[in-house]
Amino acid sequence: MAAVVGTPDLRRTAVFAVQTLAVALGYYAAGRLGLVRELVVEGAVFTPIWPPTGVAVACLLILGLRAWPGIALGALFVIMSITSLRPVVIGNLIGNTAAPVCAYLMLRKVGFRNELDRLRDGLALVFLGALTAMLLSSTIGVGLLVLTDKLAAHSFWPVWLAWWVGDAMGVLIVTPVLLLLHTITRPLRLSRWKEAVGLALISCALVPLATHSRVSLLFLVYPLLIWAALRFQLAGSMLCALFASVLATVAATDSVGPFERLSRVEVMIKLQAFNGTMALTALLLSAVITEQRNTRRSVERACQELVEVLEHLTAGDAPPGRPTKDTRDPTTTKRTENTERPTTTENTEGPKSPNG
Repeated sequence: MAAVVGTPDLRRTAVFAVQTLAVALGYYAAGRLGLVRELVVEGAVFTPIWPPTGVAVACLLILGLRAWPGIALGALFVIMSITSLRPVVIGNLIGNTAAPVCAYLMLRKVGFRNELDRLRDGLALVFLGALTAMLLSSTIGVGLLVLTDKLAAHSFWPVWLAWWVGDAMGVLIVTPVLLLLHTITRPLRLSRWKEAVGLALISCALVPLATHSRVSLLFLVYPLLIWAALRFQLAGSMLCALFASVLATVAATDSVGPFERLSRVEVMIKLQAFNGTMALTALLLSAVITEQRNTRRSVERACQELVEVLEHLTAGDAPPGRPTKDTRDPTTTKRTENTERPTTTENTEGPKSPNG
């Protein structure tokens, strides 16, 4: 009996351990990838896009709160890969774990759906999951740097802004892509594959030109985002935004193209303004289009059902799923007929005299 009871518990423990390790490895891999490109603001090094925040929020939305130990473990791996374990590191670890958890709780509170098929879901991810929740990690991280004299007090706000925007960009760009990969159920039709290949080829030619040309051509990315959102909704727009964001970050950290001859602060402002507006355009536009298409499909289904009901009524039949007027319970009918019969019988002999 003990073995039978212990087997499900052991299985759940093993599944939890595997999920925790997978989340930690995913967080660590995203962190190492984010550290490839860095910018320096007021003597502090930061990443323009911090992908681990997007990975953490996506894991919480998919797995639930049981993913937070993996996030904490992954954050510890990333921190230990770049510095030694010190008291300030514990504070950063708490901030990097608490911010995604806060984002998850706020999103679930407002009824967020992982499909991102409503405008309200896109707005919730932007304003709650990215802009609001990431205030926690940036405030804790930069505040600890100032308290431990690792950063001058007058540099708090520039570094805080860079930290906050980097974390928010991770949520805006990485989280929708991961949620998309988790919710996708079927491949595109063959005709759509041809259009998708054409869009990919044009993007591969146009986006590098826009992000590395000395002439400011970053605006050329937006028609591609609109095309991708109109034809492929979230899948097309967010993948296109991710590709453009990566190339823009590479150009900014190399100080080439439209980021040439700019100061570090100007590079940060221009890059984050581009990444932010691009992510907002891709996410919100695709959410609006998906919501409108779902609404149209619902109206079309309702109209089709109404047409079927009218056709049956015109033909004299009952609508599907409804009983006809002549359909009655024979037991009930018989009982009703019996109760309606008269209970007195007619006296055919007439009245009798008292004398007989």
